[in-house]
Order: sequence, then C-alpha cells, then structure tokens
Amino acid sequence: MNFPKELKYTKNDEWVRVEGDDGTIGITDYAQDQLSDIVFVEYLVDVGESIDKGEAFATVESVKAAADVYMPVTGEVIAINEDLPDAPESINSDPYGEAWLIKIKISDPAELDDLLDADAIENLERDH
Repeated sequence: MNFPKELKYTKNDEWVRVEGDDGTIGITDYAQDQLSDIVFVEYLVDVGESIDKGEAFATVESVKAAADVYMPVTGEVIAINEDLPDAPESINSDPYGEAWLIKIKISDPAELDDLLDADAIENLERDH
C-alpha cells in the first residue's frame, strides 16, 4: 500500500494534504483497495458549507460496499471534485492525485495534530 509521507491520515482511511490554510481530502490507497471497483461517488456537501471534523461529507460505493467519507478536520468547503461522479473509478487508479474529493479552508489547524502520519497509518493497516 502507498501512504505518501506529506499527507496526514485518519483511522477511517481519509487523507488530507495541507497547503497553508487549505486542505485537500480524499480516501487512502488502502480504502480504495478494500472497497474494490468504485462505481459511484455522491457528495453530501456544497461549496461554502462549513463541516465539522468527523462529519460525513461524501459516500463512495463500490461493487462490494458503500462507505461514508468523513472530515479529518473542521473546515469550509472551497471546492468539490466535479469530475469524480462521472469517473468514480479514478479513485482506484489515483487516490492521492486526480481523485481528491474536496478542498477546504481549515478552521482549526490544531485538529491536524490528532491525525496520523504515514508510518502510523501504515502500521495500523498492516495490523488489520
């Protein structure tokens, strides 16, 4: 499994790439592998909405299961990846690149301290 070092992770397999006050959020390589062939993405939020840490902001469905995707940190949605509903399978091929889900303005940067680094998430997934 691939866990880029520059990202922060949740125990629920979301990732966040922090750039200044902004965060880009998606699901991990491990999550897409567990879900298998992803066939549907639905957003539960719109641009401009503020979403709290731990709240679901999207649903990802595969041929095997459906999974909610949760906010790793609190923030205001500043962009939604509008391409994903038409190409949900890109999550399987590029979970850390083109298949990002949303971008946010981070409200409380201290919440980032609660997230896992690449080594911690890799150890967690190895134990599953």
